Formats: sequence, structure tokens, C-alpha cells
Amino acid sequence: MELPLAFVAEATSGKICLPNTGGAHKQTSFDGVSIDSRTLEAGQLFVPIVAERNGHDYIGAALDAGAAGYLTAEEPLELPIPAVRVHDTQAALADLARAARLAPTRLAPHTSGVQATPTVIGITGSVGKTTTKDFVAKVLAAELVCAASQKSYNNDLGVSLTILNAPDNCDVIVAEMGARAVGDISFLCGVARPSYGVLISIGLAHMASFGSVENLVQAKGELLEALPAGGVAVLNCDDRLVMSQRGRTSAGTILTFGVATEADVKAEDISVDELGCANYTLRSPWGDAQVRLGVPGSHNVLNSLAAATVALSLGLKPATVARELRQAEISLGRMDLRRAKRGFWVLNDCYNANPMSVAAALQALRELPAKRKVAVLGTMAELGDFHQEGHRETAELAATLGLELITIDEPAYGLPTEPNQEAVMERLGELTAGDAVLVKASRVVGLENLAQRLLEL
Repeated sequence: MELPLAFVAEATSGKICLPNTGGAHKQTSFDGVSIDSRTLEAGQLFVPIVAERNGHDYIGAALDAGAAGYLTAEEPLELPIPAVRVHDTQAALADLARAARLAPTRLAPHTSGVQATPTVIGITGSVGKTTTKDFVAKVLAAELVCAASQKSYNNDLGVSLTILNAPDNCDVIVAEMGARAVGDISFLCGVARPSYGVLISIGLAHMASFGSVENLVQAKGELLEALPAGGVAVLNCDDRLVMSQRGRTSAGTILTFGVATEADVKAEDISVDELGCANYTLRSPWGDAQVRLGVPGSHNVLNSLAAATVALSLGLKPATVARELRQAEISLGRMDLRRAKRGFWVLNDCYNANPMSVAAALQALRELPAKRKVAVLGTMAELGDFHQEGHRETAELAATLGLELITIDEPAYGLPTEPNQEAVMERLGELTAGDAVLVKASRVVGLENLAQRLLEL
């Protein structure tokens, strides 16, 4: 997105500080925004964030990488690029995204000469939001200019960057929205102004920060409250807590998805193939199609139905939706099924974990065509008062599904636990073709290293 220097200063209530080279820099425009000097692209505006490290220390590196200007909450440096002095760089980034979201910077599709703003699709849920975001972006990109959150960048920084780095001719912005407290999603909606709100699921996640299920439910429903009267709420018909929130929206259209008979967009005749990928018949008011997902796990049926609901309501054909879902790929560390050199399956789903996502991963492991099925599970972090209960119930589910369970450095599962990855490798023993191993834990555990070691066997 093109961002003129004057626009940046006005949006952030900042003061332009020009270098000594003269007034030519007043005409500077920036080609998007970066908060990381290592990945910054030439022509972008650098925004130094003060967190564990002070981003102001990397302004020089950003210049070397090609930054055309920078925000600063400190005294501007003597550099040959303009600066905008602001009170708080992180707050200024959100202010800039808020202003850019409302700026009519593109021509509306099929309407010559008429300026408009992109449609923003907000997606949230306790599990499934990143995968659903990936599905939505893939399907819509078949016919629309689409920008989407990178990886799982779903906080105020990530949502702001998604908006600011969308192309000027963007039709749709797909914004994943996460929350750790009541008010977080409300704030993100104030920046992104979504007209679509997709609520995938509500379950135990980040409970240490939410404190109660009531607070969790309140937070997730904030997306629905933010929708305008002309907006569209897309709800998981199979999730009781999700459906309990439908009364909180004033959106003129409410669409439901699921396997329930009453869902507007539903899946029928679901089966799972030899790679653990789901096949189903898509039924909708816009027509039907046969869908075969390109990623494993029957739980992804719901995520794909959410994407289908959004796409169909925006005018895409069922056949197009089915084709794109088959080709869709999801972010790294999520349901990444590969064969090790020795021929056994490794299901790497260790980007993050909570009881709902682990339950889905265990079901996906059960569906794989393997003789020995082993779940290697680490800590599910941030469960607060639900820590013991969440881990114990997960162990019980693994037993019910007939899976072998190995835990690493987490006694709350109620089983003897291995102290480290070396012990897990020894416990796994001699894996052979026809075996399958799931690796899953919260990101802080670092089990992606174990998944990689297994693949190299």
C-alpha cells in the first residue's frame, strides 16, 4: 500500500523530521511497512517496536536494507531519510493502519472510476483460525485480489501490518484476530473495521490470561459485535458456544456452516482417504460440489466449510471453491504430514496447543493408515486453573482413541513423563514404515526440533 509521508504524519499525529538534504523528501511515499529490519523491503517505512528489544537500535540496519523512512519515539538520527516523531511507535502503527483502512485508494471492481475500500474478513476462534485464514485466502485469490495475515500474525502488530502491506488494488483483506483478554478483538476490529466476521470455535485456550470461560466467550464474541448492519456473520453451527453469541451481532446477514442438518453450508458423506485427508459433499444455497481437502485431518472439514461460506457469499462458484480447497496449503507447523526417510509418518502439529487443537490432532492421527500410532505430547501452556483438567482429559481421550501416548516433561497428563527429547527418541524405539507419530505441544516447548529429527530417521 502506498503511504505518502504527509499521510503517515497526519494519521499518527506525528512530526515530520526531514534530513538536511532539503525539502524534496516531503514528497516521499512508502511502499508498505515493516517492523523487522531483517525482512524489510526497499521503499518501506520502518516502525521500531519497543519490546524485549528496542527497535530503535535497528534503525540503521533498516536504512541499510532500503527503508525510505522511519517512525521514532526517540530523538531522530542524522540519516538521509525522513523520520516521523511520535509518542509511541506501536500505538502509531495501529493509528496508521486504522487511517489506511478507511482511505479510498483503489478502483472498485467492475466499476470504472469509482474509488472504494477493500472488504475486510475478520477470523477468530480458539482453534482453527490460522488454517481457516489460509483456506479463505487461497479460495478468494482465485478471482479476487486478496491480502491475508502472514503465518499467524493475529495481534495488533500483525493486523496492522496486514492492512498496511495490502496492495492498492486489493479487493479483500483476510485478517486473523487473536485475543488473550477481553477487549483485544474489539481493539483489532476498531483498526480493521471488518464487514465479515467468522467465528470458528470457542474452547479452552489462553485461560491463564482470560481467567474464566465467561471472559473467553465475551472476548470471542466481540468480533460479531463489531460488524456493521450491512455485514455478514459466519458461524460454526456445530459449536454451542459459538451459536450462543449470534444475538450479539447487528449484521444483516448470518450464515452458518457445519455438519448439522440446519447449517446453511454443510458437509455430507464425509470420508477420510489413505492420507488422512477428508472428502465430502458440499451443500449450499449457491449449489453443491464434491470436495477433497489437500491437508490431513477430518477437523479441517469445518475450517474449509467456513472458507466456502465466505467465498460462496462473495460470488464464487461451488466448483471453484472445491478446486481451490484441494490445492490449499496451510501455515508451517500445522498438520504437516510427511514421511520420514525410513518410511513412517510424522504429523507435525507443534505450532501451538490447547485441549481442542490436541483433540483434533489426536483424531487425525487415529485416521492415518498405520499399525502403530504414537502421540508425543508436551505442555499445553496458558491453561491457568484448567491446566490439570485439560491435560488429564487429553490423556483420557488418547486412550479412548486407542493411541499410544508419550509425554515430555509434563506430569499433568497423569502418566510417567519423559524428561527430554532424547528420552522420547529412545522410548519411540525402532520406527518402521507403517508407523505414525504425532508431535504436538505449545510453541514454548520447541517440539518442532523433535519432528525434524524424526523426519531424518
